[in-house]
Amino acid sequence: MWRWPAALVLAAALVYALIEPSTTRDWNPDQRVMPLAFFRGQYVDVGNIRNIEYRSTDDYTVQHYNRTFDLDALRSLWFVVEPFHGMEGPAHTLMSFGFADDVYVAISVEIRKEKGEKFSPLLGILKRYELMYVVADERDVIKLRSNFRKDDVFLYPIRTTPERRRQMFVEMLERANRLAEHPEFYNTLTNTCTTNIVRHVNTISAGRVPWSYKVLLPAYSDELAYELGLIETTLPFDEARRRFRINDRAARYADDPAFSRRIREMD
Repeated sequence: MWRWPAALVLAAALVYALIEPSTTRDWNPDQRVMPLAFFRGQYVDVGNIRNIEYRSTDDYTVQHYNRTFDLDALRSLWFVVEPFHGMEGPAHTLMSFGFADDVYVAISVEIRKEKGEKFSPLLGILKRYELMYVVADERDVIKLRSNFRKDDVFLYPIRTTPERRRQMFVEMLERANRLAEHPEFYNTLTNTCTTNIVRHVNTISAGRVPWSYKVLLPAYSDELAYELGLIETTLPFDEARRRFRINDRAARYADDPAFSRRIREMD
């Protein structure tokens, strides 16, 4: 005979298993529009690149633009780490790609928030949030974090080959396309900003990033990248971290049209 607690647990498990991700919720304005990429040989047309004009974290104007990228003009790859203020371990990570003529575009793996929704690590395990790849201008995703949230932001040049850099860009855009058609749930442990970056890296170079608690606690992910020789520097880690912290430059050049180039200039 079933006992009520066991029956309730089973019923809850069945309901949970039947929950499906969606593309048609009442999304927050900053994540209402999904990016789309169209590949044409060495060129890729990226639609809906986000470039929000922020007045504060809650007051902003959403805008997007389209751009064609020449894959042969891809020159650099950058790893961005934003440790959350006042917390040990949690952080957001994202990638940015540099092209000729100081053109940069960032790809940030995030929860796709419904209107008014806030992130909770616990709810992130319970199929509460869909996953989204935000393709954005650096004046959006970096300034949001450095200039408005006032979190530390570290911008690291990544050591890799032109072929792997190009493959990383293509794979991230292809995954963004898939998510527009086949949504997935974010998961705080298994499907996050950092775990997705690691999967992309390991697809390109099998086993390059081993399992580590520094992936689950991504405030330490830059230390892991340094230990694996992925960061392009000869400096000791603590000195490199100071060198690649861009907050002062992001504040100084907030309204500079050459923002992306300026935040990469070493003092």
